[in-house]
Amino acid sequence: MHTLLLALITPIIFVHGNGDDATKWLPVIWMFESNGYPADRLHAIRLTDPMARRDNSKPEAFRSSTTDQAAELSAMVTRVLLETKAEKVALVGSSRGGMTIRNYLKNAGGAAVVSHAVLCGTPNHGVLAMDTNLDMEFNAKGHFLRQLNEGSEVIAGVKFLTLRSDKLDKFAQANVGFDGPALQGAENVVLPGLDHREVAFHPLAFAEMYRFLTGKAPERTKPVAEDMPKLAGVVTSFAGMAPTNRPLAGVRVQVFGLAAESAERLATPMLDQTTDESGAWGTLAAKPDQTYEFVLSKDGRSVSYFMTGLLRSTKLLNFRFVPQAEGPGVTVHRPQGYLSKDRDPVTVNGAPVATLQPGVPTLDAVRIKTAESPLRIQLRGETLVVRPATASNETHIAELVWE
Repeated sequence: MHTLLLALITPIIFVHGNGDDATKWLPVIWMFESNGYPADRLHAIRLTDPMARRDNSKPEAFRSSTTDQAAELSAMVTRVLLETKAEKVALVGSSRGGMTIRNYLKNAGGAAVVSHAVLCGTPNHGVLAMDTNLDMEFNAKGHFLRQLNEGSEVIAGVKFLTLRSDKLDKFAQANVGFDGPALQGAENVVLPGLDHREVAFHPLAFAEMYRFLTGKAPERTKPVAEDMPKLAGVVTSFAGMAPTNRPLAGVRVQVFGLAAESAERLATPMLDQTTDESGAWGTLAAKPDQTYEFVLSKDGRSVSYFMTGLLRSTKLLNFRFVPQAEGPGVTVHRPQGYLSKDRDPVTVNGAPVATLQPGVPTLDAVRIKTAESPLRIQLRGETLVVRPATASNETHIAELVWE
């Protein structure tokens, strides 16, 4: 693409939510790319300590304050502007990420270098409304949200879009009403039937943000596969009970292709590395129609992530070395959305998962306790064949990527 034309394309920075990581944005980034948006104009921040403090005013190990988050976002914006030579960026945030965006715009001068702000499922008017614990970030009556919402709820010079569910957002609607994410002065769009995460990561959400940022509807709402995607990322960890995005050194990362029907490893590892202080691994030349097992080994135990549908290149494939799961089985994880019995009938070897509950989707994972192998897991047209963990030092996770 011609340099002058490229300079006119606004860089986008995607900001994840509470406890999350940059990998959440992969489907959205791939949909932007598949509609011609240049890959070097698409960025996702990996916030160091993504979990909010329980009291925003008090330091808490491996948790972040509102100031911590806004400062990291400010540094990312500066870096992207320097790298791209653009005048402004667009910001897209999921949940807490939207609150970080608003804080940056209102209190850190961000409005001067931001053209658009898209807030997806952001609890702009709180998750709770309490007269106590006024230093809790998500308290509608607390100091942080009252300051963000007093006066104009939007910032002059920045175009705002909010995306929200009609009645299935477990956070934004719990106590403050269905319209809690909406902002006066913004374009406020309701996406019926979607949950708290889907209003950021679902193809319907992508279509709205693409329209808002480009002025036209996308031609595609599914990623176009590359012939041989190149995959890389980082290994991160838990600290105490808090998930962090701090890199983890000394982790052996092995990647195996799997047989389609048995999930058995096809051969020797396609990649075999040990992370240094950066936590980085890669690069893996992959096939978009292949299922992979990513094995993380450290201190006598292992965590395996099973994934399929890795359609395009990325450096954002982050894996957490999660705590040990109990007993044999596999954890079915849906990073881009939640699960409920009636709306999201996950099946394992054709049988519905009985432990899912009906109603508002509240869980992003369900544990299947079995040693039976292989397990054919299906949800909404996506099929992932995996092996359950059987040894006491193994944890197996089935990552469902698509809608």
